[in-house]
Amino acid sequence: MTHQKGVNLTDIRVKDAQEFVQVRPSQQGSLEDMWQVRSSCESGRIVALKCSECGLRPGALRVVGGTDAAPGRWPWQVSVRQGSRHRCGGSVLAPSWIVTAAHCVHSYRRLHASGWLVGTGVARGSIEQEAGVPVEKVIYHPLYNGSSLDYDIALMKLRVPLNFSAQLTETLKEALVPLISTRRCNSSCMYEGELTARMLCAGYPQGKIDACQGDSGGPLVCQDDLTWRLVGVVSWGQGCAEPNHPGVYTNVAQLLPWIYRTTEIY
Repeated sequence: MTHQKGVNLTDIRVKDAQEFVQVRPSQQGSLEDMWQVRSSCESGRIVALKCSECGLRPGALRVVGGTDAAPGRWPWQVSVRQGSRHRCGGSVLAPSWIVTAAHCVHSYRRLHASGWLVGTGVARGSIEQEAGVPVEKVIYHPLYNGSSLDYDIALMKLRVPLNFSAQLTETLKEALVPLISTRRCNSSCMYEGELTARMLCAGYPQGKIDACQGDSGGPLVCQDDLTWRLVGVVSWGQGCAEPNHPGVYTNVAQLLPWIYRTTEIY
């Protein structure tokens, strides 16, 4: 898998003796024939290239750089599962409603809702042995775009309401990440305009702490006095905990009207 993007020269630190390679398209000749070494970059734009193996990173599943959460600390956290297999995270919206990411369920839209289960109280470890709560209906946002991950939000209506009680957690991870302005996150050094109004960024420019595969659909929460607010839903990002590639989350505030309307209809 290769990834490439253009970066403004003014956005990076360049040494005085820095040299550049100008690449020209060519149908013939060797790779060396396609480029020329330059002492300056006249276009003001350079290309950052990255190659990596496809698939999941060994040992990089779920929260990177986080710590074990105390039992019961995040009681709204759930596991969205197909049978006994964990697919994504989610948050309790109401006794009969779960909010998660659309990309977690859209690929399986032909799967009957009863094929989904919501696990509560256990985030990993022995979750495979837990029964889970069956799902009655899966509703993803009608404007969800699988290419850009815009409107990446979905609701699950449970067949039976949740019975709130003391929570049991095994190895649920938590991580403190600061919000990053959309303007900065959309700069050429980060995501170069890929964020829409339905997205927000959180993380560190240096990386090292981030959500990862398996965390999709999980909550990004912010404390407002004594109340915790669901601000974001884990959506996407380039790699996990990479420098200048913070986590991207669905902006819940932008989609509240759809959430209210959907829960009232169903």
